[in-house]
Amino acid sequence: MMWRMCRRSRTICLSLALISIFLHLLLALVSLSLYRQPCDPPLTPWTHILKRLVNKSGSSTGIGGPTISPTSTENPVGTPRNKLLSAKSEGIAPVKAPLAEQLAAGLLKLGALFDHPLYNVPTTAMHEDDWLLRVKPKRKSERSSQMWVSASQEGYNHWNSSSNSHPTWLRFHLGISRWQLYLHQDPNIDSVVEQLATHHIVSAVQKTGGTQLKLVMSFPNYGRAMFKPMKQQRDDETDYNLYYFSDFERHNAEIAAFHLDRILGYRRVPPAVGRQVDVVKEIKNITTDLKLARTFFNSPVGNVCFYGRCSYYCSTEHAICGRPRNLEASLALMLPDLSLATRRSWRSPWRRSYSRSKLAKWETEPDYCSTIKKTAPYDKGTRLVDFMDLVILDFLMSKFIF
Repeated sequence: MMWRMCRRSRTICLSLALISIFLHLLLALVSLSLYRQPCDPPLTPWTHILKRLVNKSGSSTGIGGPTISPTSTENPVGTPRNKLLSAKSEGIAPVKAPLAEQLAAGLLKLGALFDHPLYNVPTTAMHEDDWLLRVKPKRKSERSSQMWVSASQEGYNHWNSSSNSHPTWLRFHLGISRWQLYLHQDPNIDSVVEQLATHHIVSAVQKTGGTQLKLVMSFPNYGRAMFKPMKQQRDDETDYNLYYFSDFERHNAEIAAFHLDRILGYRRVPPAVGRQVDVVKEIKNITTDLKLARTFFNSPVGNVCFYGRCSYYCSTEHAICGRPRNLEASLALMLPDLSLATRRSWRSPWRRSYSRSKLAKWETEPDYCSTIKKTAPYDKGTRLVDFMDLVILDFLMSKFIF
């Protein structure tokens, strides 16, 4: 009896083993057939190049995150040269393949966006008074036939009226008008981005004013950029109980603002890129700002730090430190000096009161907007709607980027 039961159990076990092997073979055949079928569309050649770019180590000028540079006149953002220039000039840190594919897809979508007819609306003719900088004829006794309106200032009296002799930043300045900082298809943007990210820094001084530390960086061709250092990690969240300007300025917000402004079609934010800066070689050793130089020190863990002089966050408790000397920061191209291009600054009618007890007028007066519509300079032209554009930009920045 026991022998029959053992024999029957062996038969059952052998049958189950054969069934299991058959099912495994069937599953393998089905998987192999599905693997051979092309489920995804083939990637474009430039997608493969971008994947190789993002899998490389970031260069010394990168900041660990990709940004997209503006494009040439032929095909905004869509040209391969511009894609490579953006990745090369701003640096891309090693990322995983899925993120590389997302980056490639994002570039293609952005290229399609800038090819949309709304981004290529014909512009009206520009008048002489619409330009921020102009050239005027020289006298007969002078050598060149033309001169800069503000040619007495250093940096502008080294080039004649021929655009071939102008550095990139000067060509950018000459394209600034009352309507926008640069054209939609401005060919100078690529060069500006590359210069900000790679050019040698010859001078670093602290910019006066403001509540937090900012530096002015100078390049060999007299170009200048606004330097904002990294003060907190990207994933740091601001306490919603902080009062207005109690939060630190985020360096990568400058870069995000530049690209968001381009996407919205405003073109009123100067070009900005990310960059790794050597705190010693590119700030401490070359600065002529004695007040800034006195604030350098070494932290207990050996990092080189400095804090500068400003109203609020310039102290050892809020020092800017390298790791140990490399510091991540943003560099934004500076506009012409007020002595070169005179212009007025208008205070926002909807500015905060910056008082913990007093409300602003727009918070207490129901008909405040109607009053502003009748008040100069918002009672003529497009100034009020242009201002609303910047309000939209600020709202999107605060809600989706920070």
